[in-house]
Amino acid sequence: MRIDGRAFDAHRPVKITRNYVKHPHGAVLIEMGETKVICTATVEERVPSFLKGAESGWLTAEYAMLPGSTQSRKSRNTKGVDGRSQEIQRLIGRSLRAIIDLKALGERTIWIDCDVIQADGGTRTASITGAYIALSDAINRLMTEGVLTQSPIITSVAAISVGIVAGEPLLDLCYVEDSKADVDMNLIMTGEGRFVEVQGTGEEATYSKEELMTLLALGEKGIASLTAYQEAVLAGTV
Repeated sequence: MRIDGRAFDAHRPVKITRNYVKHPHGAVLIEMGETKVICTATVEERVPSFLKGAESGWLTAEYAMLPGSTQSRKSRNTKGVDGRSQEIQRLIGRSLRAIIDLKALGERTIWIDCDVIQADGGTRTASITGAYIALSDAINRLMTEGVLTQSPIITSVAAISVGIVAGEPLLDLCYVEDSKADVDMNLIMTGEGRFVEVQGTGEEATYSKEELMTLLALGEKGIASLTAYQEAVLAGTV
């Protein structure tokens, strides 16, 4: 029995609240169990210098865990982004650039900001899943305003963790499970079931090809469920 009573192949309850703050073009609060992340998408009518004149847009991301997000206070990144945050924000940026046509976006930049206000495992995967909704809302606003005539978003994207804990494959690890995992893996996939990225690590352990395939299948099931929920959120049916 898992600590929260879930089946091995069940993800934590998920809830996405749109328009969570008013100023960004898109803003959501995503809750995956006890993990809570504010994801915003802000549009700037300019591109980085390396893209000037390229007739292409850009999308980039920043990620941070706020001081009250963990049991002991986490210091603010006043001296620059730490290595873990830098790795995660690059992952978020790559994941969202994989599903948007930057040429069709035009010469503008979309900033994705993911701020963890409560952490209980899976903050990077929740950030990606929530950021997709914020991005979609931002693009819809640009279309409503007549800035864009069609959406540059090609497909959806969602992410989830899987792992092996005490010899058992589990979906969507909470912090306690993650801290005990022999194998920890993050999967990012499109709505069509294509992989964007697979991050898998043996934590002082190794894993077999068979175990890898089991984890991939488990993650695919979880992402299919998250994708269906994203579709319902954007359709306004949940």
